[in-house]
Amino acid sequence: MQEIRLTAIAMACLALFPSYTTAFWRLPCRGRSGVARIDPIVEPGEISSHAHAVHGAGGFGMSSNQAELRNSECTSCAVIEDKSAYWAPALFFMHTNGSAELVNEVGGMLAYYLLYGQNVTAFPDDFRMLAGDPFLRDFTWPVPDPPKSEWSGDQASQAALRQKALGFNCLNYQATPEDSLHRHFMPNKTFLDEHCTDGIRFELMFPSCWNGKDVDSHDHKSHVAYPSLVMDGTCPEGFETRLVSLFYETIWDTYAFKSVDGYFALANGDPTGYGYHGDFMQAWDEGVLQKAIETCTSETGVVDECEVFTVQTEDEQRQCEFPIPFEIKHENYQMHIDGLPGGMPIEWGPERATMKVKATTTTNLISLPTISIGDISIDPNTLLDNIRAPTTAFTSTSTPSPTPTPVTSTIIDPITEEIIYLEREIVVLCDGTGEAYSTVTGAIRTVSSTINTVMETSTAVSYVKKDTVPEPVEPVQAAGHAHRHLHHRHGHSHN
Repeated sequence: MQEIRLTAIAMACLALFPSYTTAFWRLPCRGRSGVARIDPIVEPGEISSHAHAVHGAGGFGMSSNQAELRNSECTSCAVIEDKSAYWAPALFFMHTNGSAELVNEVGGMLAYYLLYGQNVTAFPDDFRMLAGDPFLRDFTWPVPDPPKSEWSGDQASQAALRQKALGFNCLNYQATPEDSLHRHFMPNKTFLDEHCTDGIRFELMFPSCWNGKDVDSHDHKSHVAYPSLVMDGTCPEGFETRLVSLFYETIWDTYAFKSVDGYFALANGDPTGYGYHGDFMQAWDEGVLQKAIETCTSETGVVDECEVFTVQTEDEQRQCEFPIPFEIKHENYQMHIDGLPGGMPIEWGPERATMKVKATTTTNLISLPTISIGDISIDPNTLLDNIRAPTTAFTSTSTPSPTPTPVTSTIIDPITEEIIYLEREIVVLCDGTGEAYSTVTGAIRTVSSTINTVMETSTAVSYVKKDTVPEPVEPVQAAGHAHRHLHHRHGHSHN
């Protein structure tokens, strides 16, 4: 009975597709390859100003290109012939104590490949693009959108189409579903708590009209354009080449924070949603995407029905993760205790955001208490200042044994006049990929057995550099919230 019910819902959703739709497939990315401040398109070779939720190739990194992605050993998406990278800013819940908690994704991400238009072609080699504007904090067009048949003049300009290409769909599977791209801002928490019992679905449509020559541009947008109706329509002059249409969907479990004080914000410091954006770097195996466009013409959207693809299991998708660069290995994205990762400020608008980050801190390192022994006070944080962030980069082609490096400080015991040696060890580990990281191990050692015993029994301090913080506040869960449904006005299914 359950299979029959789900099939009926899926068929009903398909009937809601616009009449111009012919064929498409949903590419599930059930795994998330990582969350990190990395953006190889906008900030190549650098630490990004804000955190992104990344899906796709396991070879993703700060300086990724198509060749590197294609050489990835895995992908967090369903089709193994696709090593493309898909990323967008992560969603955080801002607690009243100033901490930022990463909101859970429901079912990963879906990348829709839609065959709108005539003579649709695959993305060319080394192609990349960006959709959305991370600096926006306002919507400059009429709300709600007038019917598409009335779009003309400025309403049909590229500036307007870019803002209309993102949506925030309130999910309540017991109510009438909303259309895709129905709402171009993120509802406030009061609305989310009251109406969106199954979370919120972030939606982003990418441009599908190409100038036919450039695989990138200075702003990563100017080489592409939107068709006249955002998802479909006619391409503007100079952008007549029709690419396969790409559409992102991600469901965030906002209802898990029902009745918790605070608000939601994107990692780029945006609590409005107007600055939602996404990046795409193509890395399909040579010829596979074009062959799929020509032969996979099903209207069901089920990726398994395309014989061109080799589909891996959901468990295999979830096992693929990219290595976090050494420079940001210490950052805790699940619960960042001092605002958004990277020090990104919250900016409400309506003026454009500056996105000027605050000075980074080490607040995600555990602060250790001062130890008092007689008249002596020892601040372990001071002792560890010079070993918390090693300045030497280590690389290796194989995995060597950890190499301890002693760091020693001394004080004088005023009672025994003995020299007390406070010794720590830094262990540098290389994981075989050239990414080095360090951990601090050991315990305070002294030549005074009396003092050593006092430290071990009275304080039980473990001087270990940690990449974690205390457990986050347990969010309130709605009854039956984990249940997944196939219900989508755009004809999309997140299952």
